[in-house]
Amino acid sequence: MNQNNKEVKEVLSPQEERFEKIRRTAGFFLSPVTFVVILLIPFQNLSTRSHNLLAIISMVIILWVSEAIPIPVTALLGPTLCVILKVDNVNNIFSSFAHPVIFLMIGSFIIANSMFIHELDKRFAYKILSSQFIGNSSTRILFAFGFITYLLSMWLSNTATTAMMFPIGISILKTLTSESGDSFKRYKYSTGLMLTIAFASSIGGIATPVGTPPNLIAIGMIEKYTNIKISFFSWMSFGIPISIFLFLFLYLYISRSCPLKKQLSTEQSRFFRKQHSNLGKLNSGQKNVILAFGVTVALWVLPGLLGLFLGTENDTYKFFSDIFPESIAALIGASLLFILPVNRKKREFTLKWNQAADIDWGTILLFGGGLALGELMFKTGLAKSIGTFLIELTHVKTLLMTTLLFTVLAVIISETTSNTASANMVIPIAIAVAKTLNINPILPALGACFGSSLGFMLPVATPPNAIVYGSGCIPITKMIKYGFIVDLIGIVIVVITVTYLCPLLI
Repeated sequence: MNQNNKEVKEVLSPQEERFEKIRRTAGFFLSPVTFVVILLIPFQNLSTRSHNLLAIISMVIILWVSEAIPIPVTALLGPTLCVILKVDNVNNIFSSFAHPVIFLMIGSFIIANSMFIHELDKRFAYKILSSQFIGNSSTRILFAFGFITYLLSMWLSNTATTAMMFPIGISILKTLTSESGDSFKRYKYSTGLMLTIAFASSIGGIATPVGTPPNLIAIGMIEKYTNIKISFFSWMSFGIPISIFLFLFLYLYISRSCPLKKQLSTEQSRFFRKQHSNLGKLNSGQKNVILAFGVTVALWVLPGLLGLFLGTENDTYKFFSDIFPESIAALIGASLLFILPVNRKKREFTLKWNQAADIDWGTILLFGGGLALGELMFKTGLAKSIGTFLIELTHVKTLLMTTLLFTVLAVIISETTSNTASANMVIPIAIAVAKTLNINPILPALGACFGSSLGFMLPVATPPNAIVYGSGCIPITKMIKYGFIVDLIGIVIVVITVTYLCPLLI
């Protein structure tokens, strides 16, 4: 999800550039070799369809991890090869690209795009930073800035949120260090603020179904393979606690590790108020975006609230759940942006189609391709075979250990490839293993989902990490050090919450 961040470059050191070149080159040659070798190796326990699918998925995983070719192209190549090798027919394979969650993603992307176009996100950020709560405290700035990022990333992509908050963060750091004359890059506080932007943007995405693609992947796969639908409201009932606990730990850890041992001057405090006042009053476009967003969120949450207070057997609950599923709510909100005018006489509306079309279609294709391959893994029995192998290898048997296994596995994979690709790889196997062990498959799947959002150690792990690394404020050793601790605590929070809280809420 990279929309509207074209002006922000991911800056890598010469060493990292060499590593990236080696990684892509190795993947380019290793992927077809692996594909052919696996096809030639006899697997007695696999059917021809499963054998062919294993070769395809092995190649796809290498291409996803190495990024030898664009990840969305790989997501299309996998299903294409499945048709050629007769894993299934073309209608069945490509039907996943029309899954309702795809349209939920499209609608939410369009709404997020409108927030950037009308600068509603920037207004929200400066409004909080100019509040009396901030005062002259650099620690409160860190908290407020991180919390703003956290809140925005619930509804916007982590990449887009980071792209918006990054230049504001740089402005803050320059203002904080203007009196000393030193470069802001020399301060520990600068390292802390930049890491807070990147990490909080990934943490906030855990809270809502639309916060990050792995959440939608988990919802879609859980519904498809277990016939259990997790509502928007239900997701937030456990997604918010996980993300809040992790954000609070992030703040406490970074604020203690990277303090700024001085108070702000009156001039520095005035900087935020000036930036906010320069934005003026809410214009008609911003009001329309707020209205469309408010309608969408209300429709997302309303069925869950009705189910909570009236019961899931109530006719009113069933009515709203049937006619306003999450995908329809998102499309209604997105459609309002083309209906609500900003200038009636000139027939100008809140959003133009060319603006709406500037969303991250690559992530949408990746999502569809991942769903297609995941479904084929179940259809052909490959997921069950891989799951059986993992059980024999690790000897896991309990729900807690299974959830821990797939949470850790997802974290490790997400350090080297996108969280969406990680979720596509791990979630279907987690469900298959849980079914083989006769335990609740939802919990390991959720552990894998949340684990996919915990890639904090390397610049290449997530676009937010790469963006803030480009500031020059973060030595690679510091990112690894702080990222490892946040990863570790995140795993503990996820496993405990998923194992003990989620069964009470789903």
